[in-house]
Amino acid sequence: MMVKAVRIHQHGGPEVLTYEDISLGAPGLGEVRIRNEAIGLNFLDVYFRTGHYPAPNGLPLIPGNEGAGVVLAVGSDVKGLKEGDRVAYANPIGAYAEERLIPADRLVKVPSSIPSEQAAAMMLKGMTAQYLLRQTFSVKKGDTILFHAAAGGVGLIAGQWAKHIGATVIGTAGSDDKVKLALDHGYDHVINYNTDNFVERVKELTGGQGLDVVYDSVGKDTFDGSLDCLRPRGMIVCFGQSSGPVPPFDLGILSRKGSLYLTRPTLFTYIAARDALETAANELFDLVAKGVIKIEIGQTYALKDVAAAHRDLEARKTTGTTVLIP
Repeated sequence: MMVKAVRIHQHGGPEVLTYEDISLGAPGLGEVRIRNEAIGLNFLDVYFRTGHYPAPNGLPLIPGNEGAGVVLAVGSDVKGLKEGDRVAYANPIGAYAEERLIPADRLVKVPSSIPSEQAAAMMLKGMTAQYLLRQTFSVKKGDTILFHAAAGGVGLIAGQWAKHIGATVIGTAGSDDKVKLALDHGYDHVINYNTDNFVERVKELTGGQGLDVVYDSVGKDTFDGSLDCLRPRGMIVCFGQSSGPVPPFDLGILSRKGSLYLTRPTLFTYIAARDALETAANELFDLVAKGVIKIEIGQTYALKDVAAAHRDLEARKTTGTTVLIP
């Protein structure tokens, strides 16, 4: 059976994303065939498109890690899922398609109170916020944290979640509109990095004490300043690099700036085990269902227009979450 998908045959700019027919067979052992109702757009997709992250099985590659839809068929040895179940996922890669095959153990059932568009918009980003705030550095009441790109998809979820925990939440953003958006999503203070020095502002806001943790998905442009925002024995969590990779540096700088901790985590390590995936997803679903975390879709594009979505994402024209509709 032929279905539409977006594939990359060579690395490059958004123009290498081609909308074409692919052949899709029946689900095999442990697999499920699903119809995607919505697909989440992430900066991770750009890394695979450009070749910064290698394609797991070479080219051509169907990008996209995040989606939600309906089970069409189940393969042998699949338990707990049946035709018609609503499901969502955050990996493996291959989401940019009308339909796909996916290992059953990577799917979680979506509560009836959560629409597919919302589920697709929050699986990768929401579980990223979960592992960052609850596991990589376990934020507790009274902590003071900094989250770069506060108006982005992960940033808006993390602001609400950290505020719910009881932290003082500082963010950065690149425009007055994005500052306002972040302030409406849990942040106590948001710094416009185009008009203010975020290091100086953080020092003012913390009385010179510095931060417990900085969550940095920007990379090259913010790394040095992020280190200068930390208190002694504070942690910088580098989980992305939208401005480019952090250049090589002298590891001794971490000791000179106060015995700092540095980590470069990825969601897929944290949800590799089935029970870990279920814990992260269920904690996220619970807070969304209770209204503690609001998932707002900032932009929607047709899947065939994904190149325009990538251009807007890289130009930082998007806010919050972006969804592709097959």
